[in-house]
Amino acid sequence: MAKISSVDEYLSGFEGSALDLLTRLRSLCRDDANGTTEEVRWNQPAYVHASGTILYMFSGHTAHANIVFTPSTLEAFLPDLDGWGTGKGSIRLPYGAPLPAELLERMFRYRVEEHERRNVLWM
Repeated sequence: MAKISSVDEYLSGFEGSALDLLTRLRSLCRDDANGTTEEVRWNQPAYVHASGTILYMFSGHTAHANIVFTPSTLEAFLPDLDGWGTGKGSIRLPYGAPLPAELLERMFRYRVEEHERRNVLWM
């Protein structure tokens, strides 16, 4: 994959239900950004705190998107993630499935707080 320079460029590589979900995910991330900047890190959209620490990232794949937090954020919400595929800090969001917006918004707030109050850095 060629190096991308913007989230718009990243999203241009998707279409259909993938583009729809990734666009909605981007909107959620941006709406909840509270002083973060939208950047490209490791060729993926990332939301970065003013301190330079990544707070969360997302990526698109063949059949799903991933949103990635720290493992500690994921662990704090494990009871709410029953039925969702998870990995080390990541949640698998199948294309065509409803986006758990309210849950993600709570996770965004938690992640900012864990960084600002407990200095939890990126993985």
